[in-house]
Amino acid sequence: MTVHGSVALVTGSNRGLGDKLVRALLDAGASKVYATARDPKKVTVEGAVPLALDVTDPDSVRAAAEQAQDVTLLINNAGTDARASVLEGDLADFRNDYETNVLGALGVTRQFAPILARNGGGAVLNVLSAVSWLTFPDVASYTASRAASWSVTNSLRLALREQGTLVSALHVAFMDTDFTSHLPDVPKSDPADIARLALKALDEGSYEILADEITKQIKSGLSEDLSALYPELAQH
Repeated sequence: MTVHGSVALVTGSNRGLGDKLVRALLDAGASKVYATARDPKKVTVEGAVPLALDVTDPDSVRAAAEQAQDVTLLINNAGTDARASVLEGDLADFRNDYETNVLGALGVTRQFAPILARNGGGAVLNVLSAVSWLTFPDVASYTASRAASWSVTNSLRLALREQGTLVSALHVAFMDTDFTSHLPDVPKSDPADIARLALKALDEGSYEILADEITKQIKSGLSEDLSALYPELAQH
């Protein structure tokens, strides 16, 4: 996959990492970047092609695909975080996070997979999280959706391999975006830096992109006893 000269589509482009990904793509020489949002008027990046897209609405996804038949790089960035707890959170919040973060990204990928195949294979980048591998009971709706997203990404990676489509996943901990504004005291990465790192890794053909030290530490802990990730389990 080569970012330079690609035709990219980024979901959730109106703010945060999505906005930075659009800018980084243009800086890296992408020939066209579709910047999608539920309200495309909120896309502010000069040189991008604003496009209406609600990932939870199949009709909206189909309409976007009809208008973007030249895409060679799909970036599933749109996401939501209801921050619902595992015991007391509203199940509707769990469903909403799952509909957007898992089924929304899957629906967009299914719609664009034939387009990518016709255009030579290209690539899909799913923006996931360090909490693909680590959960917190107070925000279980989000962490559960990211764990499911990781599994679906692995399935897509295998399923789209034959058509020559690279499927990659970006895992990142805290970024300085609206998404983490409720966490003022934690260290956060600059989303512009993360966007550039992700595109460089795509150029290198990386299947998984671990964007920071926190994410790398969590991933490495998967091979250890559960108490490595959850020290409280050792207290018995």
